[in-house]
Amino acid sequence: MKITDVKLLTLELPEEVPAREFDLVQVPNLRRIQYTHERTGRMQKERTQFLKVTTDEGIDSIVTTDTRIGPPERVPILRRLVVGESVFEREVLWQKLHKGTRWVYQQPGWFGDFDNCLWDLLGKAADLPLHALIGRARDRLPVYLTGDDMTLEGYLEHIDVAKTMGINAYKFHTYKGGKADIPIFEAVREAVGPDYDLLNDPVCSYDLREAIEVGQVMENLGFVWLEEPMHEFNLNLYQELCDALTIPVMGNETLATDISISSQWLIQGGTDQLRGNVRAGATNVLKMAHLAEMHGTRIELHSPGVLFGLLHATLGCCIDNTTFFEFMSSQATSLRAQGERYGLMSAPLIEAGHVAPNDLPGWGAEWDMDRFNSLVVEEL
Repeated sequence: MKITDVKLLTLELPEEVPAREFDLVQVPNLRRIQYTHERTGRMQKERTQFLKVTTDEGIDSIVTTDTRIGPPERVPILRRLVVGESVFEREVLWQKLHKGTRWVYQQPGWFGDFDNCLWDLLGKAADLPLHALIGRARDRLPVYLTGDDMTLEGYLEHIDVAKTMGINAYKFHTYKGGKADIPIFEAVREAVGPDYDLLNDPVCSYDLREAIEVGQVMENLGFVWLEEPMHEFNLNLYQELCDALTIPVMGNETLATDISISSQWLIQGGTDQLRGNVRAGATNVLKMAHLAEMHGTRIELHSPGVLFGLLHATLGCCIDNTTFFEFMSSQATSLRAQGERYGLMSAPLIEAGHVAPNDLPGWGAEWDMDRFNSLVVEEL
C-alpha cells in the first residue's frame, strides 16, 4: 500500500469562540516578577485542522493536527518525502523524518500527525483496532479533570462537576504562586477526603524554593504528582527539586515532542516521570513509554490528544506504566459531542469516570464525511 498524497484540511464551524491569543499579565503579590496570560477577548469562528493521508488502495486516514508543533509549510515537505513510500514502512519513515528534522528546518515532533496516520492505516489494512495490534494492558483508563486558575470555591464546584461524571481525580492549574496555593490545597483536601486523587500543575509559576515548599505540603496531603512547576530552561534546578522531594516531579511537558530530549531529562534526574502527547506521534509516545518502563517509572499523557481523545484512550490502555486520561475543562463535559461537530461520530465517552477505546479498525474513527466535507474552507 503506497502513499499517494498528504493534505492539510482546515475546517470551520459557524460559531464564534475566543481566539487563541493572549496578553501577558504580571502575577500580583509575589516578591519576584512572574507573568501569566489572559485571552485578548477577540472572537473568531472556530477552526480545527486535520491531516489526511491517502493511498493507492483507496484507504485513507484523517487525524486532527497541531500546527503549533508542525506549521502548515511542513505539508509540502512531507509530501515530497513520503509520497510513493509504503504505509507499512512506518519505522523506516519515523527514523528518516526524526533524524532529518534538523535538515528540513522543522521543530521536534513536526511529523507526529503523519505518524499517527500511518498507524491508523496499518489498523485499517489489517481490519483490526490498534489496541489489538499494539497489545492492550487494560480495558479502560481512569480520567482526571483539569481545571483553570480558580478560587477555592471555584475548585470545589469544579470537583463537584467531576464527581457527577464519576471522575475521582482532579488537577489544579494555578498561577498564583506557592504562598497562595498551599491554603487552597489544604482546604480542598479536607473537603474531598483522603481517598480522592489530587494533582498539581502550576504551569511554570514557581521558583525552586516555592516548588520545594509546595511539594513538601503536597507530600503530606497525599497528592499524586507535581507537574511542570518551573520553566524547563534549567535542568540543574529540576535535578535539585527531584532530589528534595519524594512526590514524583514531571518536568518535561514542553519537551515531550522528542524522545531524544525527554530521555536526557530522565537519565540526568531532571524529571521523575515523562510527559507525552500523541500530537508528536504514537511512535514517539510508545518509545517514551518503553524508556520510562526500563527506568522503573511512568509516562503520563497530556490532554485528550488527537481526534478528541481517541488516540490517548487507545494508547493509555496499551501502556502499562501510565495512570490517567486527562480531560480538560475547556471541553465541557463530552468529547463525543466535540467530535460530532466536525463529523467524528466515535470520540470516547466518559463512563463511570473512565474512557475506553472502541473496536473499530485503526484508531476507531467513524466519520460523517458529508458533515466533515461541508466544513472544509481551506486545503493545502
